[in-house]
Amino acid sequence: MIAARDRLVSAILEFLSSDDLLAEDDVREALEREIDAAGDAALTSLRARLASADDAIFTPRDPLAQRIHHLLADKLLLPESTLTGFGHVSAVEGRRVVVLANHLSYSDVNLFEMLLHRAGADHLADRLTAIAGPKVFTSRARHFSSLCFGTIKTAQSADVASDEAVMSAREIARASRLAIDTSLERLRAGDAIVLFGEGSRSRSGRMQRLLPAVSRYLDDDDAWVLPVGLTGTEALFPVGATGIQRVCVTAHAGRPFRARDLATRAGNDRRLIVDTIGCRIASLLPHAYRGVYDGAAPDVDDARRLSAAL
Repeated sequence: MIAARDRLVSAILEFLSSDDLLAEDDVREALEREIDAAGDAALTSLRARLASADDAIFTPRDPLAQRIHHLLADKLLLPESTLTGFGHVSAVEGRRVVVLANHLSYSDVNLFEMLLHRAGADHLADRLTAIAGPKVFTSRARHFSSLCFGTIKTAQSADVASDEAVMSAREIARASRLAIDTSLERLRAGDAIVLFGEGSRSRSGRMQRLLPAVSRYLDDDDAWVLPVGLTGTEALFPVGATGIQRVCVTAHAGRPFRARDLATRAGNDRRLIVDTIGCRIASLLPHAYRGVYDGAAPDVDDARRLSAAL
């Protein structure tokens, strides 16, 4: 298994290579120790999962992939990276919760998960399951990253999909329905669902309007919403750059609220529901990140008032 380990380590180092950002020998030795400590069975399982075209709608985390990502993230996250609002995170312990955040990078969930662990919020970090679009599975590196947590495959709206992930309208509807049903099943099984309601990464860093269909992931009477505002994750893989960068990331957790309470106050208007959540997320972010949910946007005034009243 030494040869298999060395191939995996070499692939990781090739992905990380960026002007000697990390000392290669040190990282190689750390990766080798981590993989050896996990054992041959763990390495065999991870290699098999990376090599197979898994059509399962839900895939659980891979323990070795998670250990490797924690090792790397600890080196890439600057010391001042932090989670704020720990009390709000603690408030959802043991509850059915959907984490809704702005979307800046393919690494958003990985870095959020790492900050939760650093803050001692293992009760949430250890049960994360992310809703992942098809582009995650078209890249070996992104697929590897997704194994750090549970994933539920979904389809992207035709409005936000790229050429990597083109599907017919019927395929999108079927995949979306299956993802929603699976998400509600995992929520009831104890997973914490992570969802990026914009449907795609923001290329500018500013929030895009949330998609109304996102509200269907909240159709559970006992579900809570934990809004999270992310900053800094976009700098790990800057748009247009080829290398990886060290980053200072902050995850701002806001006060959680019952999804049912929001739906009732919004008269079950799905557009109003998601815009209210968008306003709540934006309130956790610096103005430069708020985008369509900035205070100057008149078409979300009702959502802003409802967000303040929750």
